[in-house]
Amino acid sequence: MASDIRTSELREPVDVAEYLFRRLHQVGIRGIHGVPGDYNLVALDYIPKAGLSWVGNVNELNAGYAADGYARVKGISAVVTTFGVGELSLLNAIAGAYSEFVPIVHIVGTPSTLSQRDGMLLHHTLGNGKFEVFSEMSNHISCAMAKLNDPHEAATLIDNAIRECWVQSRPVYITLPTDMVQKKVEGERLKTPIDLNHPPNQTEKEDYVVDVVLKYLHAAQNPVILVDACAQRHRVLDEVHELIQTSNLPTFVAPMGKGAVNETLPNYGGVYAGDGSNEGVRERVESSDLILSIGAIKSDFNTAGFTYRISQLSTIDFHSDYVRVKYSEYPGIRMQGVLKKVVARMGKLNVQPGPTASNEIADKDKKMSNDEVISHDWLWPRVGQWLQPDDIVITETGTANFGIWETKFPKGVSALSQVLWGSIGYSVGACQGAALAAKETGNRRTVLLVGDGSFELTAQEVSTMIRQGLKPIIFLINNEGYTIERYIHGFEAPYNDIQPWKYADLIASFGGTSENSKVYQVKTKQEAEDLFNDKEFAKADKLQFVEMFMPKEDAPKALKLTAEA
Repeated sequence: MASDIRTSELREPVDVAEYLFRRLHQVGIRGIHGVPGDYNLVALDYIPKAGLSWVGNVNELNAGYAADGYARVKGISAVVTTFGVGELSLLNAIAGAYSEFVPIVHIVGTPSTLSQRDGMLLHHTLGNGKFEVFSEMSNHISCAMAKLNDPHEAATLIDNAIRECWVQSRPVYITLPTDMVQKKVEGERLKTPIDLNHPPNQTEKEDYVVDVVLKYLHAAQNPVILVDACAQRHRVLDEVHELIQTSNLPTFVAPMGKGAVNETLPNYGGVYAGDGSNEGVRERVESSDLILSIGAIKSDFNTAGFTYRISQLSTIDFHSDYVRVKYSEYPGIRMQGVLKKVVARMGKLNVQPGPTASNEIADKDKKMSNDEVISHDWLWPRVGQWLQPDDIVITETGTANFGIWETKFPKGVSALSQVLWGSIGYSVGACQGAALAAKETGNRRTVLLVGDGSFELTAQEVSTMIRQGLKPIIFLINNEGYTIERYIHGFEAPYNDIQPWKYADLIASFGGTSENSKVYQVKTKQEAEDLFNDKEFAKADKLQFVEMFMPKEDAPKALKLTAEA
């Protein structure tokens, strides 16, 4: 059993759990997601003492999705589960966060160190005395592990885990045994914030890379900029915007990079995703003789089925831990420092204008009548016209993820999606976390667009939104099942069908009242247009749920192209 630190040796004794939660507060977290369980209950008592609030989710998977959404808005999040049954329910969400570079601190309340040492036959175990099995599972989807089994090293392990979570922008795993919760550690450490800064690049090597980049950039006749998700995850958007505005080069985003760039800038051209690109974008990007690719994640859905046609010989890749110029790679050189110096030394470039993005609805889709059904070609540009600056937009894996490619955002819009991991149901939990983060940072509007099939996986999290007084606008696309799966295989197959729900009745079932929520049903373009023009609806002063009926056989163009690929 772990030995105590003598309290007399500590200048400012503080309990391990209090130390942990105060550190989380110091890095900007205010809401703790999770589900209570007997191995974490005493630790949860410390949450309000640290100035934090307990969110309390419907289940651990939803809690993980919510923590993911919260982290994408606030920068980092935390979720608490219990040993075994709780943490395993969370793993899908944590794997998604690891895949997509989202920093989540996962805290697991575990049996006492004595129970683990003696291999006791406890509930929530496999019954074989092996207590390391679950942590070994999490080890593969965590960038750092901190097992707080000894108060002598607990504070150091906590600080290191939180630092790695922030710096690597990936989940970390912390175990807190029941007999460690109230052990004492040195609280004086709390006076010194955790250093979350990256060490600077080696100056000589960084300058060399900058010179190489500039040599090719100045020689290029029609260079372009392509921004992707890791520019967001690794916090280089300030440098990216300096590059975009100083160079005036045509700028595009990959689907996972939606929201990374101010889309009102005159040189913003739209989404590049190979064959799924916005109109005119594929031709412009693929004809460029130099592409400055920032934070690329070249997955199947992010490239419309690997239909990119970009040669590495005309690409400079900027990443969190290396820069690649054509086929020459420079490891250990972070993009942030390189981008700053490239902007500072750039000078005059050859600029050939590119296409401009818009929310213009095609003439064929402008027809409006009382019985005209809502089409995807009409909906997504119209959503772009309705959105407001600084909105948070969450799109579900599937229909909405692909439809949002056709939406040009106002300035300051944040876009949340899970294009790489692609776990259906993610967006409902993420909406709760994002809406909570928005409430903490100034009540930005939170807008969710989700299909009926995905919604049915995690619908219960709407009750947490109501409980927490959150006010998202939820658009549920009722199109009778799994649309993306239909286009991939089995359009009429029964496995792509779902049981229809009375979706409009769910809000009341979850505790919604006329004071805290409102429900709408829209079946035609005219009804949708009237709703988009409703100023009371746009105010978002309560949770609003919109059931939007769309044809089963319709889908965004990019979805159809990707499914074919």
